Amino acid sequence: MLTPQVKGDVPAFIRHCMDCHGENGVSVHSDVPTIAGLSAAYHKASLYAYQSKLRPAPASKYRHGDLRRAATDMKAISDKLSDKQITYISLYFAAQRFVPAKQNFNPLLVDLGEKIHQSYCRRCHKQGGSRAGDDSGLLAGQWSPYLRTTMQAYRDGSREMEKKMKIMLNKITEHEWQALLAYYASQQ
Repeated sequence: MLTPQVKGDVPAFIRHCMDCHGENGVSVHSDVPTIAGLSAAYHKASLYAYQSKLRPAPASKYRHGDLRRAATDMKAISDKLSDKQITYISLYFAAQRFVPAKQNFNPLLVDLGEKIHQSYCRRCHKQGGSRAGDDSGLLAGQWSPYLRTTMQAYRDGSREMEKKMKIMLNKITEHEWQALLAYYASQQ
């Protein structure tokens, strides 16, 4: 498995990811997800989903490096990657340590959020949404604004989801979704 430890060992196409997602994939921007620690399979599937337009790819400005560059999006970035580079990126970020976002949350909603997670989400997102091996993304400690945007994409149909997730999502009220966000954000 690939785990370069020295910055000079990290290829430019991986360093390019860090220009938005942060050093080693740990985001410090609430609208950009942390990609460190995601399973290689999930990360790889995500990049291919962007290439295939199965995921929305809103424009985003660069957050690190040369900030004068024009905004870009994940579709444009993933289109430039070879299959080998996608595999390399996926393995690299899977080997990095996920660092939960330090963010505010409503502590009064955390218990309800945990109950909602246990009822609707734990079958695919085990250990409170913190298990990368589920190959379904990391929810625990991920930025709430990013998760909110992602959920909106599921709700409006601009992001594809599995049938079982759609069934669960249709059962969750807005208040319950806010509780889920509080629960995931509380896992710092």
